[in-house]
Amino acid sequence: MNLKKHPMVIAIDGTSASGKSTNAKLVAKALGYVYVDTGAMYRTLAWYCLQKHVDVREEKAVAAACRQWKAKLDCHVKDDLPSIRLLVEGYFPEKEIRTPETAAAVALVAAVPKVRDWMKKTQRDCIQFGNLVMEGRDIGTNVFPETDYKFYLDASLAERSARRAADGVHENLAARDQRDSQRAVAPLMIALGAVVVNNSGQTPNQTSGLIIAEIKKRLGEKR
Repeated sequence: MNLKKHPMVIAIDGTSASGKSTNAKLVAKALGYVYVDTGAMYRTLAWYCLQKHVDVREEKAVAAACRQWKAKLDCHVKDDLPSIRLLVEGYFPEKEIRTPETAAAVALVAAVPKVRDWMKKTQRDCIQFGNLVMEGRDIGTNVFPETDYKFYLDASLAERSARRAADGVHENLAARDQRDSQRAVAPLMIALGAVVVNNSGQTPNQTSGLIIAEIKKRLGEKR
């Protein structure tokens, strides 16, 4: 893909609770780009499977649900930030995808190869909405490996666990990291050429500032 002729994609990957969502939103808002939370897409499918009583431990059943569900991309604006979401039969389950039940199911759903194939195609289709800041776990390695703007966020396990706890979520992040990195399809890893940012002890404004400065530097070099 020639990024001079196509919308620009900024890929922000990283571990759980590394600040991907917060920083991706700040970067998108600062640059006037469209924000894409790919994790919410997987959560939306997990919610759908639970609603349809699909056994999320059965790979074939989940793959069939993903093949059959009526989901479409939608770009909406909230708090002056345009973002992309998946509507299911015209509905976005904004609160439902954040429940503990959905959170417990999403890792199983996201590990299904056919699901990741569907998500990759759908996420690449997001460029129809313009320049993107897309956050997830495999954006720079699998979804948009051709982009020149790749970032990988991380922080110490203790700090990430404290962030989760502050949000009222108690999750074994070490186990989650292991599942994500050992997944057979599109595992979590640092993309080739990615800028690694360890934001332990940093505020979101400091982390997003580093990312924005690097992007502007590279854009300046391309002129």
